[in-house]
Amino acid sequence: MTETSDTRSAAGEAPGASPGRLQRLMRYVPLIAPVLLWAVPCWVLLHTGQHWPFPVAPVGTALFVLGLVVMPLAMTRGHGRRQRDRAAIVGDTLLGGAWVLFTWSVLLGLLLRPALAVAGVGDGQDRARTVTWAVLGTTAVLLAWGYAEARRVPRVRRIDVPLPRLGAGLDGTRVVLITDTHYGPLDRARWSARVCETVNALEADLVCHTGDIADGTAERRRAQAEPLGTVRATRARVYVTGNHEYYSEAQGWVDLMDELGWEPLRNRHLLLERGGDTLVVAGVDDVTAESSGLAGHRAHLAGALDGADPGLPVLLLAHQPKFVDRAAEHGIDLQLSGHTHGGQIWPFHHLVRLDQPALAGLTHHGPRTLLYTSRGTGFWGPPFRVFAPSEITLLVLRSPRAPRAPRAE
Repeated sequence: MTETSDTRSAAGEAPGASPGRLQRLMRYVPLIAPVLLWAVPCWVLLHTGQHWPFPVAPVGTALFVLGLVVMPLAMTRGHGRRQRDRAAIVGDTLLGGAWVLFTWSVLLGLLLRPALAVAGVGDGQDRARTVTWAVLGTTAVLLAWGYAEARRVPRVRRIDVPLPRLGAGLDGTRVVLITDTHYGPLDRARWSARVCETVNALEADLVCHTGDIADGTAERRRAQAEPLGTVRATRARVYVTGNHEYYSEAQGWVDLMDELGWEPLRNRHLLLERGGDTLVVAGVDDVTAESSGLAGHRAHLAGALDGADPGLPVLLLAHQPKFVDRAAEHGIDLQLSGHTHGGQIWPFHHLVRLDQPALAGLTHHGPRTLLYTSRGTGFWGPPFRVFAPSEITLLVLRSPRAPRAPRAE
């Protein structure tokens, strides 16, 4: 691996767009969402004809009100200036639980009750109580399963990626992608070590981390991040910042990754050479970097490619999939991203799609550019993954120029 360019301090290439109606509406979401998350399940489960014996309804209502009060207070204390880990765990867990309870209260309230009525099952009270128990049972199962999914070591997802401009000498290059590890309030040092062991077993030529290492400063989460120093690659280990680094002293994370033996690709590139062919491996800061106020931090693709032969194929690391518009304009061959978590807790992926062009997997953009979006290796906030499994990704790069073994007749 050969370094060929320096970090650039030029301004990012795309000016910020003026806020639209959706963006203005989103300002009110932090005020409205918690009320809906707790009020809707309270109404569906307790006050739609169940006629629960005393004191079920008042006690249940009091618990919902308590959740509505405690959740934002705990999240503010946990993720605000004080950053109390125990408070963050309580707030995040309540948020995840409330989201799942809200989702299935709405779905089963709208679908199951009419279905029971059409089927002639019981009277109104029986149907109302059936919905309540169905919602509670579904929520309990999904939260238990989602917690196990979030805490396990991700499964490896392997995919062959054909790159038309890739030289034959680089055919079969093994690229491992991890991203969105989100080391945080729940100590995952042992999980981190097991993830790194899994990565090492893949015998990668190049290992990439596309940001959101942790929630918290490098000093605070160092113990969880240190296993990253054990990751092995035959050519290089490369890293770019994610948006969460810019909530937690991003330069500290850049410095720690450098200390652990990773190459921070801050608007620069390296060359991967094998078999007489060359691949440009470039990286950019996250698109939120410029607004962070940190000197020299911004997404600058032209700077990342400065000095690279335009005839060579380019692998680009960019934390957010929406950077692919700029990548396609520059004729990038393959962009690797994370950020979306695949939605993390269904059906949150519908909201993710409002902001990002891809949720997960391999997608095509423009005449040349491929984008691979990982569902992430860890989890953010709520310790649950529901219908959005985590992953460690092995991408095997394929060249059309490489000789293929003849098929057996």
